[in-house]
Amino acid sequence: MHPNSQYIHADNTALIFEELKFRSLTVKNRLFRSSISGQFDDYNGHGGNARLNWEEKFARGGIGCIISSFTPVSVRGRILVRYAMIDDDDKIPFWREVGRRVHAHDCRFIMQLSHSGRQQDMGGVENLFSKGLSSTSKSDYFHGLLAQAMTKPEITEVVEQFAQGARRAREAGLDGVELHGANGYLLTQFLSSGINDRTDEYGGGWEGRARFVLEIVRAIRREVGHDFHLQMKINGVDHNDWLYPWIRKGNTLDETVKICTMLLDGGKGVDSFHVSSGSTFPHPRNPAGDLPLNDLHRWYDGMLSQGTRAPMNYAIFSNPLLARAFQALWRWRRGKVIEGINLDYARAVSEAIGKIDPDIKVLCTGGFQHADRIAEAIRSKACDGVTMARPLIANNDLPEILAKANGPEKECTYCNKCLLNDLENPLGCYDLSRFDGTSFEDRYDKMIKQVMSVFEPPTFH
Repeated sequence: MHPNSQYIHADNTALIFEELKFRSLTVKNRLFRSSISGQFDDYNGHGGNARLNWEEKFARGGIGCIISSFTPVSVRGRILVRYAMIDDDDKIPFWREVGRRVHAHDCRFIMQLSHSGRQQDMGGVENLFSKGLSSTSKSDYFHGLLAQAMTKPEITEVVEQFAQGARRAREAGLDGVELHGANGYLLTQFLSSGINDRTDEYGGGWEGRARFVLEIVRAIRREVGHDFHLQMKINGVDHNDWLYPWIRKGNTLDETVKICTMLLDGGKGVDSFHVSSGSTFPHPRNPAGDLPLNDLHRWYDGMLSQGTRAPMNYAIFSNPLLARAFQALWRWRRGKVIEGINLDYARAVSEAIGKIDPDIKVLCTGGFQHADRIAEAIRSKACDGVTMARPLIANNDLPEILAKANGPEKECTYCNKCLLNDLENPLGCYDLSRFDGTSFEDRYDKMIKQVMSVFEPPTFH
């Protein structure tokens, strides 16, 4: 051990566990859980007991703030079934209980308001005969999920759905909302030059493509005022051409910076930006990591009835040679960096926005799980805080670990088995190599016990 390592770590932890003050929100440290969750809830979008347990375990582990999983503002905007929604006032009591559980551990809670658009993996029986609402009528290039370009009345309706979702989040006593404008969902579909092919005022140049999101921001401010935290998750770069090089690349970093500037809305818009990358989900850059072929083949079959390209994908994933070729393409398009993959994009946003309003904060997502990497990201002013998901699934108490050591003994391996299992199974860490045991059966039992731990029954009085 380097003789100065204990002092270096002390400096790192002092920075990581320093308060982060937004304009109307203070978080006890610089560690955020980014949006990830499983199918824990009732089919009709009412929250379930497993979700309460899920959220609370991260708060108990020391995370400063939790950003919820994507929370649909309407049934039409559902991404997967059995995710708690915010489409009606009858959902407010559940989210109030989520906030109460999380706040008991001095943890803040931000609801991520979302709409699938065309990227609707499993929309349920309510959406069976409806195409996904979008900026375009072209299906997505990965799964082949069908889409229809939204009419102006539909745009107005969805703007209001986002606004009412934010109002309900505030009435539930939550600490803020995040607009999911990254990774291929509806807001990305409007923002991205690689997807949006409209010729009206909601398409064309970057200002037109950002009009829809700006209208949502203004509608939210109308409902919740300017003392309620509002942040925007956005792609630094779309990388829309990762699979098919002949399609349009999507937004550049320069366009993203201009859009972020626009969403400040003269000091009346968003309070912070959450920087990611990748114009679809999944994408080699999000979540950055591996593509486990056995899990891909085993669980992707649920998509066969959803998209026109899904049968072709499944045939590829079922062929050993083609599957390995696809995995090689995935790794090549991802690149060598996983932890901090989006830092350069976050730095560009931080530098540009800081010149306009130094009170605006920037968060960065991308596989963070080591104190030195997190501290350097903050120290270099690339971002003000980091968001994590898979490393926290692997180690729920990661913040407490980072207070004592540079990283966990059993790190997240970025295998992405958690991502693929979520299509049909409870979300959790499915990397068997991380579990001790004298046999395969022993390790597997321990893994399943951890995965199922959130299904502890409620206590009745």
